[in-house]
This record gives sequence, C-alpha cells and structure tokens, in this order.
Amino acid sequence: MTGAEIRVALVDDQQLVRGGFGMLIGSQPDLVVVGEAGDGLAAIELLEGTPADVVLMDVRMPGMNGIDATRAILERPDPPRVIVLTTFDLDDYVLEAIRAGASGFLLKDAEPEELLRAIRSVHRGDAVISPSMTRRLLSHVGPMLGSEGASDPARTADGAEAAAASGLVEMAASLTAREREVLELVAQGMSNAEIAAALVLSETTVKTHVRRILAKTASRDRVQAVVFAYEAGIVAP
Repeated sequence: MTGAEIRVALVDDQQLVRGGFGMLIGSQPDLVVVGEAGDGLAAIELLEGTPADVVLMDVRMPGMNGIDATRAILERPDPPRVIVLTTFDLDDYVLEAIRAGASGFLLKDAEPEELLRAIRSVHRGDAVISPSMTRRLLSHVGPMLGSEGASDPARTADGAEAAAASGLVEMAASLTAREREVLELVAQGMSNAEIAAALVLSETTVKTHVRRILAKTASRDRVQAVVFAYEAGIVAP
C-alpha cells in the first residue's frame, strides 16, 4: 500500500457482498481495502486499530445496525467518511443515516463505476449523491421530513418551538436571500452548474454560496443541507 491510496473499510453481513466490493476496489490503483466487518460492533472494533478514509456501511445487519455504527464511528476524533449502502424501500433508515452524519448513499446494485466515483468523491470531501440520485432520494424522504404535524395547528406550533429550540430558526435566519435561493435549488437536486445557469451566476460564485450555506447550517455536505432546508421549513415537501 502506498501513501496515496484511499483506505476503504467494508461493513456488510454478507461475505459475498464484501467479497464483490473488495475485488472491485482492489482492482483500482488508488484504492485499497484495509479491513472488513460483518456487523456494526465489529466495524467499530475494526476501526479502533485500522485507520480508514472511507467506510462502506450496510444499513441492515444483525446485532448493531449500520445507523448506530455510523453514529458511533463519527463521534470519534478524525473519523472516516461513511457511505451508507441502502435501498429506497428503507426510507426511515436513509433519513436516520443522514442525521447520524453519513456523507451519502448508494444503492446496493449501483454500477461499479458509480461506486468507485462515490468513494473518490467522498474522500475529497464532496457529497456522494449525484443530482439525479438526490431527486430520487428526496421524492421518498421529503414527505417524511415535513409532513409530521402539518395538518394539526397545535402540533405545528410544537414543531416550531422544537425547531427554535434546536437552533434551526436562527440558522435559517442567518442565510441571505441569495443563499436561501441557492439552497432551494440544491434541494431540487440541481448541480452547481445547473444552479449557475438558472440564477445567471458563475459556477465559482455558486460554489461559494454552497460553502457558506454548509457552514451556516452546520451541514457536513449538500445532503444534510437539504435535510436542514426541509426541517427548517425553507423547502416544503
């Protein structure tokens, strides 16, 4: 292994799945598998002694699931980035994974090149979900993020109080009008280039706005910023 290689850990309860991912990743000159685990607890133990840059984390596993493992791993100093492997019929798990701090998501039947791009993208610090996947994801989890209490004024008021208590209102108020506009387009699954064209801005300017949005909303990446937009009421499901 050379210092330039991206270290990947595989966490899945199916050995054949881990083997398939391992063969694919091992075929790349810039990627290396540094360890495997069959459940969340084993993943935590693995990463205690084996440094990794990116973790591919299955959601549903016996013992400790991928959500709890992701949360525990990301609470540690200098944690790796986590890509959750999921299917869209597990919407509740997807939302919980976002809140746990996962950097992004892939379907387990994703194309090999898509998986490899995702690992490299996450390692660079970018979000792993492409605009098209963001649209598909939000079509499933968007209603979950904003529907609770929407038809009940009392519950809506309670939700507003909860949002204020958690700082969502203050964070939303810190955004400029242009930043809110950019965030709304991000929530539609638009790429930086598409946002630049829609608002007649340079792509560099859009990137600056996105970077400031992430900082002001305490979001790790675009995916968490979209969740923030829904929970803060900036975007309606």
